[in-house]
Amino acid sequence: MRLGVLDVGSNTVHLLVMDAHPGARPRPAHSHKAELRLAELLDADGAIGARGVRRLVTITADALRTAEDKGCEEVLPFATSAIRDAANADQVLCRVKDETGVDLQVLSGEEEARLTFLAARRWYGWSAGKLLVLDIGGGSLEIAYGMDEEPDAAVSLPLGAGRLTAGWLPGDPPDPDDVKALRRHVRAEIARTVGEIARFGPPDHVVATSKTFKQLARIAGAPGSGEGPYAQRGLSRTSLEEWVPKLAAMTAEQRCSLPGVSEGRAPQLLAGALVAEGAMDLFGVENLEICPWALREGVILRRLDHLPAS
Repeated sequence: MRLGVLDVGSNTVHLLVMDAHPGARPRPAHSHKAELRLAELLDADGAIGARGVRRLVTITADALRTAEDKGCEEVLPFATSAIRDAANADQVLCRVKDETGVDLQVLSGEEEARLTFLAARRWYGWSAGKLLVLDIGGGSLEIAYGMDEEPDAAVSLPLGAGRLTAGWLPGDPPDPDDVKALRRHVRAEIARTVGEIARFGPPDHVVATSKTFKQLARIAGAPGSGEGPYAQRGLSRTSLEEWVPKLAAMTAEQRCSLPGVSEGRAPQLLAGALVAEGAMDLFGVENLEICPWALREGVILRRLDHLPAS
């Protein structure tokens, strides 16, 4: 069957169309995305403003038409931290449903972490042993750890690259004192979770998902997207530590010249790098591997698990 996953995130609305059936690997058939940046469209009270709501409704309707054009039998729509944390989340969800018919399911941070972990486990298989999975989104950082398909620990922290950039790094390039303050904040937040994960013992394999980690790996020398999903991509803490001060000294425009860095993501790359560096340091990770599958694939896999085998 052909399924669509509609992901309303902090940075983009992304429709991923996949051909899938139980017991088989989902195969991507089409990708449609539009930049939204909901985290930057919040008012002083933490509500999504009228302009942001209108744009969300328009983009959602466009994505639904695309899913229909591509022959999707079912669309699985969900939203993450940008809507989850908005002061007017209920009103926004009702507006989207009334005007588009799409009933967005808001995932909790823990659900995000668990579904992303499921995707990573299916990608690497049982031979990977104990997995530690890190995911940096626009609004939150998800951390999950475990041996099975359901993680033993799943944590979500408000350390998304977009959220932190908007709240902590107003300058371009950022003020060094602001960078230091954000670094302290990030590490204090992550440190609270280290004990919860560490009690299960060291992981056998550490993987990361998300655009932020992919871009950090790319500027550190990992293969580009043109080499396909099976090219091995990794990121070392040593390389990341070398890049953080370089990114801090750059303007957003200068970061755009780096390999794999898009104009829309360039402003928040430093905040994402500080989160990645803090997580790798505090969890004692020297090297990690970039997983091609993440939350959207996890949603598809969970849906397939509930279909009859026939």
